Parts: sequence; C-alpha cells; structure tokens
Amino acid sequence: MLPSPNPLETDLLALKTAAQQVIAAATTLEDLEQLRVGYLGKKGQLSVVLGAMGKLSAEERPRIGALANEVKDVIQGQLEQSKTALETAKIEAQLASETLDVTMPGVFAPQGRIHPINSIIDRIVDIFVGLGYTVASGPEIETDYYNFEALNFLPDHPARDMQDTLYLPNGDLMRTHTSNVQIRYMQAHQPPCELWPLAAAIVATR
Repeated sequence: MLPSPNPLETDLLALKTAAQQVIAAATTLEDLEQLRVGYLGKKGQLSVVLGAMGKLSAEERPRIGALANEVKDVIQGQLEQSKTALETAKIEAQLASETLDVTMPGVFAPQGRIHPINSIIDRIVDIFVGLGYTVASGPEIETDYYNFEALNFLPDHPARDMQDTLYLPNGDLMRTHTSNVQIRYMQAHQPPCELWPLAAAIVATR
C-alpha cells in the first residue's frame, strides 16, 4: 500500500493546476498582473502554502522545497507566455483597426539585466527557501530596545555612540544590524526557531 501524499504536496499540486487554468483563461494584461500578485506576491497563495514548511520534517523539506520551486517556475513561465501573447494580440488588434501610422514607435525591447549582486541574492534566497527556511524582514527604523537593549548591548557600548548610529529626534534610530529582526521573529513565533543571521544580512542589503 502506497503512503498517502503529504498535505503540503497536495496543496502545491492543486495550486499549480488551478493557476494554470486561470492564467490560460486571462484575457487582459490587468487580469494577468492581478493573478501574478495573487499567486507569486509576498502575500500570494504560494507564500501562504510555503509558510507551513517549517512544520515539515528534515527528510521532507528538500522534496517539498524542490516541488515548490517547480510550481513557482511553472506559474511564472505561464504568466510570461500569456503576457507575451496578450501584448502581441493587443498590438495586432490595434494595427488591424487603424490605418498605417508611420509615426508609431517601434516595439520596445527591454535593455539591461538584473544587477549581479541582486541576481546572486535571488539565487541564495531560492536555495534556502527550497531547504525550508523562511526569509524574515523587519523595519529599518528601530527602537533602542530592539536594536540594542534586547540584544544586551551595554549602555556604554561604542555602537550606541551618535557617531556610529544615526538617531532620529524621537529617540528611534536607523538599525545598525539585522539581529533586531531575530528578536521580533522570536516574539511572534513559538520555539524552536532556527535563525540564520547571515541570510538575513544578505537579504537586508537589497
């Protein structure tokens, strides 16, 4: 008797099937953009499903993470194909309905590429999300408590000096590191919490 599939795996496969159907049925670029945000946005359906990966066992995480990346690639690929098809159809319809306009600009060709640093950051994030990690983010303007006190920075620590830290008139400051995000994450989530500050530091440089 075959073992029953993991519920998260079932959700990912169902999400892929549903996304393919609704993307194929999209008739406007506006609808397509809404679908992109709804499925791949920070608060999209894929992110909601991946939020449960922290509950998986160490043996299941690589397999489910690989499946999640596959689902993401399929959805993203179909979105791009549908966008290209809709843009082409829009131009063809406009040309068919109008007389020849010699002043019409040529088809825009995007120039440039993603910055190498951002490209590497994206690859690192994809790898660790595939392994079951969660990327946490926090405010760049922090309170003294989260930036120093909760991390046991003594009152005379050099980092508290105004020459090393940019303070605001209300007493808040521009955060000097990413460890304050760990404090906020631990307050909002039940242990165990396996925190990786280097990943947070890399993402914070975006």
